[in-house]
Amino acid sequence: MTMTRTSAVSAGPATRRVAIALHNVTKTYGSGETTVHAVAGVDLEVQRGDYLAVMGPSGSGKSTLMNIIGCLDMPTTGAYLLDGVDVRRLAERQLVKIRNRKIGFIFQNFNLIARTSAFSNVELPLAYAGVGVAQRRERALVALQRVSLADRVDHLPSQLSGGQQQRVAVARAIVTEPVVLLADEPTGALDSKSTVDILRLFDELSAAGRTIIVITHEDEVVKHAKRVIRMRDGRIVSDQRQAAVDALPPQYALSAHAEAVAS
Repeated sequence: MTMTRTSAVSAGPATRRVAIALHNVTKTYGSGETTVHAVAGVDLEVQRGDYLAVMGPSGSGKSTLMNIIGCLDMPTTGAYLLDGVDVRRLAERQLVKIRNRKIGFIFQNFNLIARTSAFSNVELPLAYAGVGVAQRRERALVALQRVSLADRVDHLPSQLSGGQQQRVAVARAIVTEPVVLLADEPTGALDSKSTVDILRLFDELSAAGRTIIVITHEDEVVKHAKRVIRMRDGRIVSDQRQAAVDALPPQYALSAHAEAVAS
């Protein structure tokens, strides 16, 4: 990776803004005897700069929670504020803008456009946002440089490894400078080496102040997060802090310490 190591974000608790706030959020499907309470009264706040892993077995509600946070689905009851905006009050057109500008999505299977170059895949969200050609080309190139793919800008997804495709997806997610990066099982389709590379990239993004929420079932991913939430039956059953919001991610801090000792 080519990103420069940074120190912890300096904003203190008193000045840090809340990126995500859910208050008694529920999501119910069906009615009567067939009612399914996919999310059953979740209260959650995520500050800017935090790195959160959400775990839970199949059916625990973590995917539904991700869809709500990503504005892909609306709560049945409760309030959800994204960067201070109550998304339940927004029209569909406004929600589309919110998803494009404030949330960077990273999926397990990359979701790249197959017949489009890495550069064009990364540039696309900016085109949807109405950014001018010259500016969006510059920003797309910078995003690809940040994920160490400046030499692959013209390659199609089929010409890239799984790890490289996921890095393109990360570049596409960060190019709009979103409030939060929302990753759904981002290492699930990767081999062990590519997994290490992607987790290192997430550590670097977190160290640079990005807000990251990862939905995962992998313990290796959890080791990198600053905070770990576990869900069961639609509820948060544990909430563990592994590093302060303003600190470096745990594995990144260990790596920095090891490098300092070695030098």
